[in-house]
Formats: sequence, C-alpha cells, structure tokens
Amino acid sequence: IARIPDGQYRFSDALEDDGFGNGPLPIQVAVTIQGDEVEVDFSGTTRESVGPVNCPLAVTAAAVYYVFRCLMPPHTPQTSAIFRPITVHAEQGSLVHASPHAAVAAGNVETSQRIVDVLLGALAQAIPERIPAAAQGTMNNVVFGDPAGNWVYYETLAGGMGGHARGPGLSAVQCHMTNTRNSSIEIVEMHYPLRIERYAIRQGSGGAGQQAGGEGLVREWRVLAPCHVSVLSERRASAPYGLEGGERGQAGRNLLWQQGKGWQPQAAKFTRALQAGDRLRVETPGGGGYGKASRCTS
Repeated sequence: IARIPDGQYRFSDALEDDGFGNGPLPIQVAVTIQGDEVEVDFSGTTRESVGPVNCPLAVTAAAVYYVFRCLMPPHTPQTSAIFRPITVHAEQGSLVHASPHAAVAAGNVETSQRIVDVLLGALAQAIPERIPAAAQGTMNNVVFGDPAGNWVYYETLAGGMGGHARGPGLSAVQCHMTNTRNSSIEIVEMHYPLRIERYAIRQGSGGAGQQAGGEGLVREWRVLAPCHVSVLSERRASAPYGLEGGERGQAGRNLLWQQGKGWQPQAAKFTRALQAGDRLRVETPGGGGYGKASRCTS
C-alpha cells in the first residue's frame, strides 16, 4: 500500500439490472491512500434492490481484500494481519451492505465482480502499470433442472480477462471472484439429458488495444427432455471497460432457440420452460483492451 501514491481515487460502474426490471444500479467507490493505510468508501452506491443482486458486507470486504491481495507478492502469507491496514465503509441497506431481509443470491456471484471492477478502475488512476482493464465482469450462471426435482445442473462460464501493461488478457478463463473449473462435456452428457452442440472461443470479442483483451467463449446446449433453464448474468448491455486508451470488450449475449421461433435474444437474467430439442447459447464477454491500438497506414 505504501508504494501507491497518496491521494483519493474515485470510480463508478453499475450492474445492468436486478432481474426485476430495476436498473442500472450504480456502485461508486472512493479509495483513499495515506501512507501504508487505505480506506475504501462505497458512499453514493445505490440502495439495495428487490432482486437478488444485493451483496452482504462480508462479500464486499472479500472483494476488496482480493484486489489488494492481487497487488501483493505471490508468496505473502495469507493471514488476517495483511488486511488490517484496509478499512471498508459501506452504508447498511445499500447494494454492497445488504440488510438481513434482502435477497442476496447473486451478490456473491455477480455484484462481487462489479465491486472488483470499480476498485481496479479507481486504482488504475494511481498505478496504471499494475492494473488490468476490466475482465468479463460476470460468472454467467446457468442452471438446468427437471420441474419434478429429479435432476439439476449448474455451471458458470469463463470469459476474457482484461489486457494489461505487460501483455494481452487471457482468453476463456474464470475471472476474479470465482473458483469454478471447466465443466467436462463428456461428464455433462453422461449424467444429464443435455448435449453440448458447441464450445468455442468467441473470436473478436476481446477489446482492441496495444495489449488486447482476452476472448470470451461460446457454449451451446441442446436439451433432450422437458426442463427449465435459468440464466443469471451481467455485461449484456454495458461492455467491460478498457484502460489507457484501450477499447471495450464485447458485451455478452444469451440466445434461445425453440421450434418455430428460431434464435431469440434473451435478457441478462431470465427463466424459461424448455422442450426437448430446444437450445440455449451463451456468448460470454471479452475483456477490455489496454493502451491505444497501433494503426497501420498505407
């Protein structure tokens, strides 16, 4: 912390919606560095919402600690002492300090990602050479299930990391506040009435820049039996930001194919009843680019 220039650095971004038609939902942060201590203040963040995107304070603090942990040497011991210089302020009843009655299911999987985005955006003003552009900013949660309760399948999907001063962003990786791995196609098809029709890099989705953002991916399922599907995602309207003149990555897309309707775009958060043969395609966001892309002239 002491190596970061003293000062106050502000940044804001937003969740697109809460799944109930409310949004955008701004998250604001002011990061104040003074010597070897830091204060992270979320004053000005929107109030908690009806939908399940509210974030418990423990998750907010974990996202803050994660960002500063990324700036530490790799082998720094993981103890409570390394977080003592960090103070977190968030008003109870706000999106990032949910009250006891608030719905919080997506706070850990989606809102935590945006908290990381705003913190990195603030710190990029102080130490741009250490901070990457925005990653995909969502976990792309997908759940299939039998209405009778006989089976349920849940996975999260990788996307693009942001470019940074030392190189391009990684493609098709889990980013920041997540800890899941790739779901094997063979295992999915062996145990569930699902078929993976496509699994590929989403070419061209990373933001252009001196260091390009990483590419997202495309995953497409075909259901073999009637079921329901729910998707909980973000960055479908607002694309991941670039830094130092880099361009934004492409926003993600959710698409549903049903007999007689063809491919239809879906909201970032939705639930649908499916019939055998219906297909879901999720195209995950690419990361933002870093630095202005060089342009060749003829």
